Amino acid sequence: MKLSVVVITRNADFFMRDCMDSLVHQSVKPLEVLVVDANSTDKTQDIVKEYAADWPFVKLLEHPGTRGEGRNFGAEKAQGDIVAFIDADAIAHALWVEELIKAMENADVVAGREVRLGYHGFTTLKRVGMLHKGVDITYPSVNLAYRKTAFEAIEGFDPWFKEAEEVDLNYRAVDAGYRLIYWKKAIVYHNARSTFTGFFKQSFWYGFGRKELSLRHGDLWSSYSPMEMVKVSKDESIWKIIRLGFSFMGYLFCKVVGKRQIAKERLRRSKASER
Repeated sequence: MKLSVVVITRNADFFMRDCMDSLVHQSVKPLEVLVVDANSTDKTQDIVKEYAADWPFVKLLEHPGTRGEGRNFGAEKAQGDIVAFIDADAIAHALWVEELIKAMENADVVAGREVRLGYHGFTTLKRVGMLHKGVDITYPSVNLAYRKTAFEAIEGFDPWFKEAEEVDLNYRAVDAGYRLIYWKKAIVYHNARSTFTGFFKQSFWYGFGRKELSLRHGDLWSSYSPMEMVKVSKDESIWKIIRLGFSFMGYLFCKVVGKRQIAKERLRRSKASER
């Protein structure tokens, strides 16, 4: 099987060279590396063009919009049997592509291992898992691969989501009967937030996204383990409680704003169907 890599980016020149170096020096070369840039105003595009000049399988695409819209655009242009997603602030292990292809022989969706880099108080925090039909669907799109046929069948990322678009995608894939597996040998090194402000914002929008999921799919609280949400393990710290607090604020904010979004979308669809 041939694998296409889709990288979404905006104003990421600080990270771009490390990401691109990791992708062009894979043990098994990807069919293509599609960098989808959302109108960067820094040197991001210039850097990608340098790599495209030396490596013909690197291509720069421009498409403004949300993260989901950018990934959908890249997946639409991809020629591979597999579409693998990674972000510009991440570095792929040299065996990443090879391991994803290997894992995909027995799956439709492969979630790889994310190793976070940065301040240990942030990097040791675990994801709050959510199960659907017995499968963890919270694997992030910084290290996620789909058979293109499966991705197209479930119509890709839902552009309605501001956050948690990858959880929604995985939810719909599992719901449709596609097999999602975790493959720890497919490793991506991901830079964690480097400032307290960045961490607080990330936590807020994390909670916002979890509420978006419940607005889209109904009550999902039975999919969580309340104890796991508040329990601080020996590898974690007080930052887990702080994250929970800011996430709860984002959750409440979305509870108000999200309902308005749903109402507007339903009105838009109703008008579109009348035309």
